[in-house]
Amino acid sequence: MFVAERRKIIKELLKKNKSVKVSGLVQLLHVSEETIRRDLLHLEKEGIVEKNYGGAILIEEEPDSKHVILPVGERKLQYSREKDLIGYAAAKLVKEGQIIILDAGSTTWYIAKNLPENKRLTVISNGMNVVEECSKDETASIYLLGGKLRRNTMSLVGPQAENELQKYRADFVFLGTSGVSIRQGFTSFDLYEAEMKRAMVSAGEKIVVVADHSKLEKAGLTSFCHFDETDIFITSDLADKNMLHEIEKKGIQVIVVPMDQIASV
Repeated sequence: MFVAERRKIIKELLKKNKSVKVSGLVQLLHVSEETIRRDLLHLEKEGIVEKNYGGAILIEEEPDSKHVILPVGERKLQYSREKDLIGYAAAKLVKEGQIIILDAGSTTWYIAKNLPENKRLTVISNGMNVVEECSKDETASIYLLGGKLRRNTMSLVGPQAENELQKYRADFVFLGTSGVSIRQGFTSFDLYEAEMKRAMVSAGEKIVVVADHSKLEKAGLTSFCHFDETDIFITSDLADKNMLHEIEKKGIQVIVVPMDQIASV
């Protein structure tokens, strides 16, 4: 069994049971205690678990956390002009006949809104709001990934959706992010969303992450995409310039959208 496959099984057990025991994982996965402890250490570094004596527990946000995710309709209104400009810049990358994967989210909705029309695009998404927007182009072929509905993001997540992504190979994958950290890369506050984003990364030729300026230097619960897995990062000139320079040094193309240009709306 590959390392990634083993760790995915451990994550699924954590989602279901909220905790795991080293002894139980040894029996289930037929590996040594040392191997399991290395796996748990890796997950701890990702911010997914907290190790304890004999195992680990899933780290979960408190209900009253300041990181509670607002409904996607409300998030579309936050920094709406900035997100629209970022979405327009991202949409300009797409050429006629290409296959793209769009993550669920508010900024990715603005990408969908700005996609070129009548270009026979194939769009794959787990975001119901994204699919609804893309459906306005009658030449587009649209695929909605199946899974469990998360109402606050109107997204579909879980193993079913992740497995469906294995069937596709996209020219571009466009991802939103809850936070951008020099140490962690691109992060999410939700474990299920992070798993979906990782599956999308595996299905793409070029990976594009989009974020408004408020996401920089904000670290989420878990990393879903490191800088060395990303091709392009798009934000606005409101973002911290020193941090953008550090991100560029990681080898990523950074597109900075000027806020004084005319928005698409």
